[in-house]
Amino acid sequence: MKSFYITTAIDYVNGSPHLGHAYEKVLTDVIARFRRQMGDRVHFLTGTDEHGQKVQQSARARGIAPQQYVDEVSGEFRALLPQLNISNDDFIRTTEERHKRVVRQLLQQLFDKGEIYLAEYKGFYSTRQEQFLQEKDRQPDGSWPEIFGEVTEITETNYFFKLQRYQEWLVDFLAKHDDFIFPRYRQKQVLEFLKEPLNDLCISRPRERLEWGIPLPFDEKYVTYVWFDALVNYYSAVADRPGFWPADFHVIGKDILLPPHAVYWPIMLHALGLPLPKALLVHGWWSVNGVKMSKSTGNFIVPGDYTGEFGVDALRYFLVREMNVGQDSDFTRAQFLVRYNSELANNFGNLVNRTLNMTNRFGGGIVPAAGPTEETEQELQALWEKTRGEVIPLCEGFQFHTALEKTFGFITATNAYIEKRAPWKLGKSAEPKDQALLRTSLATMAEALRLAAALLQAVMPATTEKINAVLGYTPGPVWREELTWGTKLTGAKVAEALVLFPRPAPAK
Repeated sequence: MKSFYITTAIDYVNGSPHLGHAYEKVLTDVIARFRRQMGDRVHFLTGTDEHGQKVQQSARARGIAPQQYVDEVSGEFRALLPQLNISNDDFIRTTEERHKRVVRQLLQQLFDKGEIYLAEYKGFYSTRQEQFLQEKDRQPDGSWPEIFGEVTEITETNYFFKLQRYQEWLVDFLAKHDDFIFPRYRQKQVLEFLKEPLNDLCISRPRERLEWGIPLPFDEKYVTYVWFDALVNYYSAVADRPGFWPADFHVIGKDILLPPHAVYWPIMLHALGLPLPKALLVHGWWSVNGVKMSKSTGNFIVPGDYTGEFGVDALRYFLVREMNVGQDSDFTRAQFLVRYNSELANNFGNLVNRTLNMTNRFGGGIVPAAGPTEETEQELQALWEKTRGEVIPLCEGFQFHTALEKTFGFITATNAYIEKRAPWKLGKSAEPKDQALLRTSLATMAEALRLAAALLQAVMPATTEKINAVLGYTPGPVWREELTWGTKLTGAKVAEALVLFPRPAPAK
């Protein structure tokens, strides 16, 4: 089996999870599930980033120890995973010993190689972003962008990593590996960024200013800068698991592409002599009702509100169907309800209900063997072959929104087939030809439903499981073999009914 290692960004524990966190987890989960279906040995990592000045300040503001604070907030992020039916194999916390040990080992290696040096720094510092700033970071009027929050001028002795010496190497690497960042236009942004000279990276903070961090192995008076700590999680989680490093994909938001993931991380790994990840998958942001999400204004989505009201798979479907991976998208309840009602309830749910109802009414609850097919059945089977042939490459290229569109096109065609065949009319006829056609139509409906569910398995795993159960069917171990039109359901006993997508309660 081919190993496939995929990670999300680890979430910073300075706030509760929101829609953006949910999307990244669901997107990564869909990729992980799809790769498992394709036969890969998948390792899916997520977790939390728990050190830094903001954590220390938040804990002090509440009068509790930093460890207690991160335990609480990390617990919120861990609780989000089963709520979204996420199939992660590991959850790493940067306060775990397995992580801290690797961070210190790597720092010592770089120090021993002469890649880290001590120097005095004088300049501006953003507490909110926990980074030193340069004059080029200012706005044209001389002010600092709001993203940096309060900026203060400090003079401080710190340890620096020789980032600048590898700038030319990184530019050359990106030029030779134009698929390192998906979508590709993001890679062009990185190359544009690298036209400006890099500064060496400050990798420490004095313990007198910041206690909550991993002490440097070569100078305990300092702790590790949060990015040098956080990025290492991808490697530390599998350092003792042969065969998984390098990662196949780091799934991250566009806000942390530059400079951490596209500059710091590859240079750190190269300086250490470690293989680089094979690719970065960079997704966009969600706005809510056309406005940037903000807890202060109340303009944000709590994922649990939607999973509680509509079920987890409805939210998973909307997030994957609505956003083209790499671009931004907007979340509105109105658009969610359009997709929920028209695509899930009226189309997919309707197909399930019709299949069960007709099989019970006219087949005694048993899926009959199909008789000779006519042009109508052959057209649907041909559409299936076309759909299957399109969907797999689309999923391999992360075009899940289009893959879902194609799959639901097949579901729509199946409902149209039912209208054309009208089993309710055939069932009233005593003609042998009509009875044979009835059996064929019942078998065709059931098989089309089984196949559509198989294609939706990675996005809607709980729904797929329910559909297989009511069809009286247990899929085999090889997913690709489940995608062949055949007679797997012949003789299966189906359930009487299944309501997958109930009508939402009217707004009060």
